[in-house]
Amino acid sequence: MTHHMTPPPSSLSSRTIVAVCAGLILLVAAVFGQTLWHGFVNYDDNAYICDNPHVLRGLTLANIRWALVAGLGPGDPDSVGSWWPLALLSHMTDVSLFGLWAGGHHAVALLLHAAAACCLFLALRAMTGFLWRSAFVAAVFAVHPLHVESVAWVAERKDVLSALFFMLTLLAYTRYARKPFSLGNYLLVAFCFLLGLMSKPMLVTLPCVLLLLDFWPLSRTRTSSWKTLLLEKLPLFTLAALCSTATLLAQS
Repeated sequence: MTHHMTPPPSSLSSRTIVAVCAGLILLVAAVFGQTLWHGFVNYDDNAYICDNPHVLRGLTLANIRWALVAGLGPGDPDSVGSWWPLALLSHMTDVSLFGLWAGGHHAVALLLHAAAACCLFLALRAMTGFLWRSAFVAAVFAVHPLHVESVAWVAERKDVLSALFFMLTLLAYTRYARKPFSLGNYLLVAFCFLLGLMSKPMLVTLPCVLLLLDFWPLSRTRTSSWKTLLLEKLPLFTLAALCSTATLLAQS
């Protein structure tokens, strides 16, 4: 007689997680796949990509240096009006790979958004332990109408990039919070946060979000005081302040 062995729970859980992530990717592709046949628009796409001489020359050492200080110095004729070097580097990489074929630029935005949805699912599951509730929230995030502009508009690369690093910061912070203190884990949180800030300064409030997560669902307030948790975030608040200063310089 042949006996069918039931896979262990951990194996079943891993397979389910992979299946949910695959489902989220397919969901994003089904909704936003049509953008692969869209072109550029003459609102910001020209300033960031099509008419920007630095971006049009692709990913070079000189252009990397420009992206890191774009708009911070006086009289920069190619300033994009804010400080988001990682978004500019992302556009340069796309130009190096696809030239001005808009479909390639849209495909990268679609992949970044799908990755953000998967990371949100993984972060929520790690924080709460609820698999299907986390999957539902991630699915809503993946197809919510508020994300249409971010994914379908090439110039909004800064939005999908910052969203991805927001979710990666949540994932890294959950790992840091669930284990005994590790400088390496904390530096990973700070690194993901810094990349998010370099994508779009809107992430300056993320340290406040982490404080809220300390209350729920991480429940760190049961074992640590608010003062300790706040002091723990000071390096992150410092990064946010430096990014805010760079943004003010770029916009002035």
